[in-house]
This record gives sequence, C-alpha cells and structure tokens, in this order.
Amino acid sequence: MELTFAAATDIGRQRTHNEDNFLIDKKLRLFLVADGMGGHAAGEVASSIAVHEIRDTINNNRDLIDRYRVDHPSVQAYEILQVLEHAIQAACAAVHARAQVEQDKRGMGTTATVLLIAGGSDQLRGFIAHVGDSRVYLARQNQCHVLTEDHSLMNELVRRGKLNREQIESSPYKQYKNAVTRAVGVYSSVEVDTFDFDILPGDRFLLCSDGMYAYVDEAELPKQLANGEVKDVPRALVDMANTGGGHDNITAVVIRVGDTASAELAPRSTEVSQKLDVLKAMQMFRYLSYKELVRVSNIAEVIECKADQVVFSAGQPGDAMYVVLSGKVRLSKAETAVAELGTGMHFGEMSLVDRSVRSLTATALEPTTLVAITRKEFYEIIKREPALATKMLWSFVQVLGQRLRKTTNDLSDALHGDRHGQVSEAENLFQD
Repeated sequence: MELTFAAATDIGRQRTHNEDNFLIDKKLRLFLVADGMGGHAAGEVASSIAVHEIRDTINNNRDLIDRYRVDHPSVQAYEILQVLEHAIQAACAAVHARAQVEQDKRGMGTTATVLLIAGGSDQLRGFIAHVGDSRVYLARQNQCHVLTEDHSLMNELVRRGKLNREQIESSPYKQYKNAVTRAVGVYSSVEVDTFDFDILPGDRFLLCSDGMYAYVDEAELPKQLANGEVKDVPRALVDMANTGGGHDNITAVVIRVGDTASAELAPRSTEVSQKLDVLKAMQMFRYLSYKELVRVSNIAEVIECKADQVVFSAGQPGDAMYVVLSGKVRLSKAETAVAELGTGMHFGEMSLVDRSVRSLTATALEPTTLVAITRKEFYEIIKREPALATKMLWSFVQVLGQRLRKTTNDLSDALHGDRHGQVSEAENLFQD
C-alpha cells in the first residue's frame, strides 16, 4: 500500500504571522500538525519546539517501530502508543521549560496532533496521539470520520449537553470559541489521547489546524481528498479556507493510502469493514461514534468455525459475547433447538457482566465466522473510556429491559393459554 502525501500552510486573511507548524517524515511515516498560541510570536516558538521534539523522540525509538508488524506482532500496538505519548510529554516539558526562561513567552502552548503509520507494506496500522483542537479526518468508502476529540471549551459544553453545535454562534460563550482545555507546554505535563486503528487501501487522511476545519464540509471532504494529484490537494483546501474568510492560520496535511480498487479486492479490508458494519448494527453499540466503534472492534477477535463445531456447551463457564459475522449458529438446550442465529445476531452477552455458566449450547450449522468480545477486554475498555462505557452500558440495560419485557409477556401468554385450556376442559366436562 503506497503512501503519497503533501502539505500546505498559510497565514490566513486576519492574522499578522503564522503560528502553525507541520512536519512530514517520509522514512518514519510520521505526520504532525501543531497550532501554537501565546502571542508575541510565542505560539510559533511553541509549535516549532513541539514538532521537532516529537519527531526526535519518535526517531529515537525507530527500531521498535520498524519491528512492529500487524501479522507477527513482536511489538504490541500499545508500545507504539506509549512512544507517541512519551514524545508529546517530552515536547510539553521542553515548551514549558523554554517559557520559564523567557518572560515574554510565559503561558505559551500549542496543540499537537500526530499520525504515525506502522506495519508491513500489505498491512498497515495507524497510531494517533493528540492534544488540543487540531484534527485528524479519515475519508473511507465515501464517508468522513473525525478520529480526534477537540479539547476545547465549546466541545466540552456540547459533550456535557449544555448546548448543541447549532447554538454556538448565538451563545454567550461565543467569545471563548477558540479556548482550548488542553495544550502542550502550558504546564510541564499534559493528558494525551491515544488511538490505534486498521489502515485500509483507499483510505485518505487530513490533519489540520482549526483554521482549516472551520471551513470543511464533511460531506464533500472524501471527494476533495481523492480528486486530482495529491500535491495539489492541500493548497486547494487552504484556498477554500481563505475564500471562506481565513479567520486563522491554515494548515493541511493530506495522506493517501494505496487506491480504492485494491481496497475492494483486499480480504482484510472486507473483514474490517464487515466487523464494523455488524457492530454498528447492534443495539448495544448503536450510540457509539465511528471512533468508539473502532475501539470496540480493536478488542473483538475473529473466530472461524467449521460446520457442526461447538462454540460452547451448556454448563461451561462463560467469558465472551459472540456476534455472527457470516454463517449460522444454533442455540439448543439438551436436544431441543431454541433458536437459529444469522449474520449480525449476537449471543452470550450476559457473560460480559455475569460469571455464571452457559445455559445453552451454541453450534455452527455451517462454516461460520464469529466476532468474540471477552469479558476481560470489555472491562478494560470500560475502565479506559468512561464516555464510551456509559453509552454501551446504557444500551446494554435497554437490551436487557427489552428481553425482560418479552419474557414477561411470553410467560403471561403461556399462563393465559393454560388457564384458557383449563376453562375449556371444564366447560366440556360440564356439557358432558
């Protein structure tokens, strides 16, 4: 999967100097955008220190990154994420130290949004580390997804339900629209968001500062990132932002991965897409964003079953939920069939919250592909991602509530049927 990329930065229409910085390291396959803040050119200093400090720290761990392979992981994904987090923390300490020495730069800081692509040429994985309100966009299969969370006052108010995005321009908080809640260098350390995901042939990425994405139309972005020569795309996006008003510095880094034709033929692309589609269709994950779905997909293991293969038996301890990716599964009690499940249907979900044994036996009726999520991995993601956990557990309660109501109704119908049968029998006896 060949990588092609290009970048452009511009002062915009309303600023006197450019505090944005970007970096592309072809050998490391490292891409970075930093939007400085602080005034008196301090923002430019902060973003410059950050991009070079991050690049140097990652380069010092190049051997570890080179050894990473998706198919034979002698190095685990979390180790790469730790390298990126350490790089941003090193940049944070360096920017903060410089500000303490130079009085006119006190309080300076910068955003830092990093994308590292690692793995073999046929299987790539993306690693993101992020602080601030710059962004990473992914265009995949003609859809646009934001892979970062804005660390801004406005986004925090939206996230907490204090206002919606349509109310921002008319809200009393409008004057704080550009205020960030996290930045590199304001303090000696900072909380860093990290994220890893599968990269597929045909993927397109945009890393950009807020002066760029303020003018992005997400519905049009996949087409804009795919059309023409890659070297011309960032400048076209910058021109678009300037035409829209250019209220801030503008930076755009564009990356293309392979081509869409190879994506349609790649088995891994099909598997990844199917897994995401099946999870998204489940009520348990219905409220998750694309990024959150990817996080769940990361802990989901694909299992291939032969026809008549037993997935689990009644009486065995349960430690995983299963989703049918393709094929059919029969659930039975003793020799009695209880249900047949097809693509997109799930079973064993009580094992995620309950350590009791299986009440049914699950058997593949034909060659079947399952997605398994273990209780251990489920608990880990709940501990790491409070917002995601809240959405999943709320959906889980709704699923259990629906099943409880159905069971209650079934019992009521059965009881009513028994009584009706007894009355009919009594009437017959009376008539006789």
